[in-house]
Amino acid sequence: MKILELIDVHTYYAEGHILNGVSLQVEEGSAIALLGRNGAGKTTTIHSIIGFTPPAAGAIYFRQKEISRLSSYQICQAGIALVPQGRRIFPSLSVKENLMIGARRTVGGGAWSLEKVYSAFPHLRQRANHKGDLLSGGEQQMVCIGRALLTNPSLILMDEPSEGLAPIIIREMIASIIPKLKKEGISILLSEQNLQMALGVSDYVYILSNGEVVYYSTPAALSGNKRVQTEYLAV
Repeated sequence: MKILELIDVHTYYAEGHILNGVSLQVEEGSAIALLGRNGAGKTTTIHSIIGFTPPAAGAIYFRQKEISRLSSYQICQAGIALVPQGRRIFPSLSVKENLMIGARRTVGGGAWSLEKVYSAFPHLRQRANHKGDLLSGGEQQMVCIGRALLTNPSLILMDEPSEGLAPIIIREMIASIIPKLKKEGISILLSEQNLQMALGVSDYVYILSNGEVVYYSTPAALSGNKRVQTEYLAV
C-alpha cells in the first residue's frame, strides 16, 4: 500500500520553475532513495512534501489524503517527520531539550520515547546535558534523527543525512538505523548524494535531473547501470 504519492508536482521559487512534473511513490514500510546532483530538485521535492514550498500544480497524497495545500504543522501532525539538510538543531539547547522539543506522546509499546531514542543512540545519553553547539556533526545528526522519531511518525523525510559526515559515522549510524526503522514499519524517503549508502539501504530509487524524474529502478538495476550513473550522478 502506498503511504506517499506525488503526482505531476510542479514547484516554483519566485519565478524559477524548480520541479517539472515530479511523480513518485513510497510504499508502506519501505525506504525510497531520491538521487541526483546538486540542484537537481531533491531538497525542493522534500520541501514540497513537508509544506515549506507548496506545489503550484499537481498533488501530494499521504495515506490517500491530499496534503498539498496543508500547512507544515498540519502535515507533521498527520504523521510525517523531517530530518532536514544541515541538521538545524538549536545550538543553545541541550541534547535532551533538542530531542524533546517536538515530542508527541503515542499510546502503545512500540512508541518512540526519550529512553528508546537513547537506546538507539547510546552516545546521546552520555551527552544529554551538552549544548547543541558543542556536538560533533555526527552527534548533531543523531539528535536530528532522534528528534524526528520522537514525533512518532509513519514517514520520515531525510534530506542529505550523510552530508559532511565521516564514512564510519555514515556506516554505523545512518546506514544502520534505516533498516531498523523499516522493521518497525516506518517508511523513509531519503534524499542523498552518497550513492553507495543509498543503494545499500533503499528498496527503490528515483533519479532527478533539472526537476524531473529521469530514471527509476531497483537499487540492483541502478548499481549495474554505469551509463545512468555517469550521465546523472557523476560529478
